[in-house]
Amino acid sequence: MLAFFYLLIFIFGLLIGSFLNCVIYRLETGGSFLKGNSFCPNCKHLLAWRDLIPILSFLILKGKCRYCGEKISWQYPLVELFTGLIFISIFNFQFSIFNEFSIFNFLKLIYCWATSAFLIVIFVYDLRHYLIPDKIIYPAIATALIFNFHPPAGGLIFNQFSIFNYSILSAFGAALFFLMIVLISRGKWMGVGDIKLAFLMGLLLSFPNILVALFLAFFIGAIIGVGLILAGKKTLKSEVPFGPFLVAGTFLALFWGQSILNWYLKMFKLQV
Repeated sequence: MLAFFYLLIFIFGLLIGSFLNCVIYRLETGGSFLKGNSFCPNCKHLLAWRDLIPILSFLILKGKCRYCGEKISWQYPLVELFTGLIFISIFNFQFSIFNEFSIFNFLKLIYCWATSAFLIVIFVYDLRHYLIPDKIIYPAIATALIFNFHPPAGGLIFNQFSIFNYSILSAFGAALFFLMIVLISRGKWMGVGDIKLAFLMGLLLSFPNILVALFLAFFIGAIIGVGLILAGKKTLKSEVPFGPFLVAGTFLALFWGQSILNWYLKMFKLQV
């Protein structure tokens, strides 16, 4: 029975991922992602239902448009697949904590899926355009604030032990940290969008998981940055979007933050 739920959730995640691809594309073009039919970005031909089956259509068409033969970006199936996997992971995470059904637990699950969808859009859009869109980050922050203000929530649902004050303090603390970086570097190292994203991360993860997320973001960013420089694809003066690393750190801290923190503290005690 549980396997059937996992399958349904994965399919639901694939469909949401397909919608997120639409959001990402229309954010760039300025179109509305709430209305209008899907079409090929190259030939503008309207797509039939058989062209819109998540992942499967991409495989059947061999990564090319049915009508003009233009290559379809790997972004589309990857976003769909990742969204499906994230939705399953969140369900599994929540089910392991709240193994009984209630309306509030169901709302927590929807909240987690919604904020994860926001993060996925931010990841891809910033990676492609070096920009965190206000049309996404502000609704994400508003959603997190509303949920945090709900008395029984006790902070973000991602961390059932967090409290509202910790979430707010974590949000302002993370945002202040990035604001200082922006001011010191005069916007060369970080952008204003990173400040907003850090605020959202604080609301989502609370303390101490926000520290784990930030550490992982900088650590992963440093490794990839050095790798790109050694490969000759970037220089020390090249601009690299930091939003994807922050989103990656958020997801890693969401699922393994406490384990990573426990490992670090244990290692520190052994060293002392």
